[in-house]
Amino acid sequence: MAAVLIGAAMFAGSEVWRDVWNSGLHDEESSQILLVPVVVAWIVWVRREGLSACRPVGRMPGAIMVGLGWLIHTVGNRHQVQSAWHGGALLMAVGALVTVVGREVFWKLLPAFGALIFLLPVPATGRHLVAYPLQTVTAHATQTLGEMFGMSVERTGNLLSINGNNVAIVEACNGMRMIFTLLLVCYTFAFTTALPGYVRMLVLAGSPLIAVICNVIRLVPTVYMFGHTSKAAAEAFHDVAGWVMLLVGYVLLMGGVWLVRWIADPAEASLGGVVVVPVRR
Repeated sequence: MAAVLIGAAMFAGSEVWRDVWNSGLHDEESSQILLVPVVVAWIVWVRREGLSACRPVGRMPGAIMVGLGWLIHTVGNRHQVQSAWHGGALLMAVGALVTVVGREVFWKLLPAFGALIFLLPVPATGRHLVAYPLQTVTAHATQTLGEMFGMSVERTGNLLSINGNNVAIVEACNGMRMIFTLLLVCYTFAFTTALPGYVRMLVLAGSPLIAVICNVIRLVPTVYMFGHTSKAAAEAFHDVAGWVMLLVGYVLLMGGVWLVRWIADPAEASLGGVVVVPVRR
């Protein structure tokens, strides 16, 4: 019966799941979708203690989620609202699972359920609202930092020029792709590490800023390479550096958490305390 219920919810949103899968595979700004199953599995594993004691009671909230999800999904489909179409299908699937396992498991694994939000592709309208300010900030910061390192960089709007070569700060390098992936990394760090609640909120709130900083760090040598090496080499460096910056962002994140802990309690703060450990709750 449980498998039938969950299967029915997945089947009702089957078109959405195909669209989500294709977005993760082919839309670079939604590539974090492919990491979500791994993140959810890791959070469940870290928080597995005590699951066997959870009783399958309180299933009504799951049924309400299924009904509400179906309504949102239907309205989104009828009025061509992508976020509602996707979100309703996700709510149906989560509701079906909660109906099976009960509210105790739901609350125990709430961060894992919350990570499923990253499955939803960001609508084009939302991307455009964020993309242009990011392009402007990134272009200005890259020019300033480049000049600090002795590079002769000219900026016209979001266009940087070095040695007669133009580097446009567009969607490919404005940090949008990095923001969502790094936000998922920060989310995982926050809910698989023994941290005070306020530190978790700081980690999540600071992730967009860390993403912008990492993106600027990547772009300064990228711009230099566009001005002094071949275009192919510069583009290859830009792509590889994007993945390296995830590691850099994680290190910055650990440093920020250590700093917050040091400010709160200098006697107990240590880098050894900022590691991913099972959360005992």
